[in-house]
Amino acid sequence: MTDQAGLEPAAPPPPAEAADVFGPQLELAARYAELLATTGISHGLVGPREAPRLWERHLVNCAVMESLLPEGETIIDIGSGAGLPGLVLAIVRPDLTLHLVEPLLRRTTWLENAIATLGLPNVSVHRGRAEETELTAPVVTARAVASLDKLVRWSFPLLSPGGRLLALKGESASRELDEAAPLLDGLGVEIAHLHVVGEGRVSDPVRVVEIVRPETLREPARSPSPTSRRGRKTRSKSARRSRGSV
Repeated sequence: MTDQAGLEPAAPPPPAEAADVFGPQLELAARYAELLATTGISHGLVGPREAPRLWERHLVNCAVMESLLPEGETIIDIGSGAGLPGLVLAIVRPDLTLHLVEPLLRRTTWLENAIATLGLPNVSVHRGRAEETELTAPVVTARAVASLDKLVRWSFPLLSPGGRLLALKGESASRELDEAAPLLDGLGVEIAHLHVVGEGRVSDPVRVVEIVRPETLREPARSPSPTSRRGRKTRSKSARRSRGSV
């Protein structure tokens, strides 16, 4: 794929495992990779050093978690950043409905432009912090956003009873799950799993922590996100709240 000026693409070609994971959506995924490698870098959403490893480290890494999602699911992706994993899931699974929640204006602007460029009808962007978002869905996803205990506190108010937090984690997944045990016990969580997805399909299988929100929480689950200002009582006029049930 080349751009209109006939230049070589900035993104590397998709590896064989990407073709297996994305299937008929591979061309669309390649267009997204090119956006990440160009405007994604220039807008500061992706580091320049990530360009050579976009597929293995980011796109394929996020796409394999689709195996944990039933057909037609609605998902809230918090701290979406460059759309990882939210946009990737929308690409690999057109049957899904994605709501991307991101507090920074430059990121939400980039996401909206990317969605329009890729022609994705199943994605919407909501500017705001997770704890300000008044959406509800059966699934909340997150990747490289915060520690697991914080993700639980931010995501549980967004989940319908019995809903699932799916957090992509690295090698620290098991340790974080152990460290979050007191919080999970206090909230009445009975189901928490560590999944390893993509085995036999990708060179580096992915760890996904699944935590199921109980029907009734034993204590409030909200806490300030990292971008919240300590002691702040008012919000800027430019900040928008995300409203509605999905």
